[in-house]
Amino acid sequence: MLTALSIRDVVLIEALELEFGAGLGVLTGETGAGKSILLDALGLALGRRGETSLVRAGAAQAVVTATFDAPATVADLLTGNGLEIEAGEPLIVRRIVKADGGSRAFVNDQPASAALLREIGAMLVEIHGQHDDRGLLAATGHRALLDAYAKSGTREVAQAHAAWRAAQGALDEARDGIAAAQRDRDWLEHAVGELTALAPEPGEEEALAERRRTMQRAEKIADDLNAVTAHLEGSGGALTHLRQAARVLERIAEDHPALGEALAAVDRAVIEGAVAEEKLRDAAIALMHDPRALEEDEERLFELRAMARKHRVQPDDLAALSDDLRGRLERLDAGEQGLAGLEARVVAARTAYEAAAAALSAIRRDAATRLDAAVAGELAPLKLDAARFRTVVAPLDERDWSAAGRDRVEFEIATNPGAPFGPLAKIASGGELSRFILALKVALAEEGGAATMIFDEIDRGVGGAVASAIGERLARLATATQLLVVTHSPQVAARGAAHLLIAKSSDGTVTRTGVRPLDTAERREEIARMLSGATVTDEARAQAERLLAG
Repeated sequence: MLTALSIRDVVLIEALELEFGAGLGVLTGETGAGKSILLDALGLALGRRGETSLVRAGAAQAVVTATFDAPATVADLLTGNGLEIEAGEPLIVRRIVKADGGSRAFVNDQPASAALLREIGAMLVEIHGQHDDRGLLAATGHRALLDAYAKSGTREVAQAHAAWRAAQGALDEARDGIAAAQRDRDWLEHAVGELTALAPEPGEEEALAERRRTMQRAEKIADDLNAVTAHLEGSGGALTHLRQAARVLERIAEDHPALGEALAAVDRAVIEGAVAEEKLRDAAIALMHDPRALEEDEERLFELRAMARKHRVQPDDLAALSDDLRGRLERLDAGEQGLAGLEARVVAARTAYEAAAAALSAIRRDAATRLDAAVAGELAPLKLDAARFRTVVAPLDERDWSAAGRDRVEFEIATNPGAPFGPLAKIASGGELSRFILALKVALAEEGGAATMIFDEIDRGVGGAVASAIGERLARLATATQLLVVTHSPQVAARGAAHLLIAKSSDGTVTRTGVRPLDTAERREEIARMLSGATVTDEARAQAERLLAG
């Protein structure tokens, strides 16, 4: 609910502070007094385009501040946009438009965008004028209004729709996977055959490489050992010469005892040489390998590495790749059976959705009949007795089915007998349109809407009983929501719980628009003026008293 409005330097308004309460508030004033300026100022605070022409002549900027009691939905919207509002705290929106261009917006003194103000405004205020193209005129919102009137939520349909979409998504994903696998079947079979024949094992490449390195080193060591053996053995080897020397020393040592130590040393050298010879032989045996083993290991190693390059993986990943490709083939072979199960789930989910949507459609058609009757009952008193109203509930194409069901809902009217039905905004004239909106709002009153509704000159061009009927319906509607009405009708003005007078004044140099609340005596005088014109008569005052007495 709008609780306060502060306006600074907007067109003819220099400074204005207004407070608003619940119920029906009426705004009156002579033609040209500036009633539209008030609505323009409120629209500015609610995110409408900030025109520099709104800035009062000579002022640097225009400032409009609107204060609301904020519902929880608005608090959620603010939180979702990174703004903070404490529970129970009033919502204060402020808009500043500079005379040299540019504007700024604030929500509870936190910078915000004009787009966010528009979102907030759509949740808090409905403004209905003769050229309004929002609210009830937008067919996109008619389905939700009918559902609210029918008191039928779409939760069951939404859940069924989500389950159907999920099942269909799973089926589509499976089909895409199988189709892709089918395209790759020949390649998969060939790759799996190659990998199966190769039978790679984790860690095998490193083991083969190490064994290859060992055998290659062994070949070089064996060559060196052969050279050492040649130095020790053979006809020219050191060991052969030592043995020959020992035999000579042994023969002559008998005659020369002094050579005994030399002989012993040579004998020891022969013994150590023999030990070395044995160790060299053992080492040579240990280093011996089958040349074919090296060839086989190298061939296996090169095959593993070539296969890894082919599949762009590491050699150690070949075993896992083989398992993965084999699994893809197995899933492909089992795919058709899996598809059958998924297709059955889709059929079941679609059937459940169609059943829920059909039940909702029946509820909507029944509610549409009741709504049409309720609106029809409001038309004649509003001087729309020749008009007809209907709620169209039509099936949508399957591609347009949604979580909200399978129906297109639109409010249509025909203003003259025999005339075709058509959309509200295209068929009704300005005055008729406002009264149609009022009739709809009264019929839908229990279903709520924005916390504040504003009707701009809904009674233009009517008077007498029709104006009285409009006033009565506005008062009835105001019991469920805050309602502000700009009016020229005394019958409507007399229904207000609060009455604001908009007046223009001039000091000969500057013209200003002001707004002030009226007390009971002032209300009687203003309504009398509306009845009689410039000269207020006693008869007009008496008539005003009767209207106020209701």
